[in-house]
Amino acid sequence: MKDIIVKTQTQEELSRLLVMHDIEVKELENDVLVATREGELPVFIKKGEKEIYFEVDLGNISGIASEELYFKLLDMNTEVLPVSFGINNTNPEDPRLVLVESRETVDLCTEEVLSVFDALELATDRAEQVLGEALQS
Repeated sequence: MKDIIVKTQTQEELSRLLVMHDIEVKELENDVLVATREGELPVFIKKGEKEIYFEVDLGNISGIASEELYFKLLDMNTEVLPVSFGINNTNPEDPRLVLVESRETVDLCTEEVLSVFDALELATDRAEQVLGEALQS
């Protein structure tokens, strides 16, 4: 007899869900979480009213910034979907290259949340290649 699959639906608080999937979580001020999966850069998660925002800080980019690098990063946005590269210019003296993603919290499922972490991991790997080339130039 072929296995019969029954789909179930549960609700879990985000921090607990991440911990259940081996992601370390720390709570910061202003509804910000820092989630770290083994060997990966930390993911900052900002909780909004109806959405959550994910961000990975790849570092200060001013030392290697060039039109060519920015073009490569923008072009790579089509390859790293659903995440994208951006510049966090909150501190104009320290512009940061970041990976960003957001999700609506209405009907958010486990697979959707975990897929963001997978996408951020893959995009980080791609960024390391491009940034490594830029540092060698």
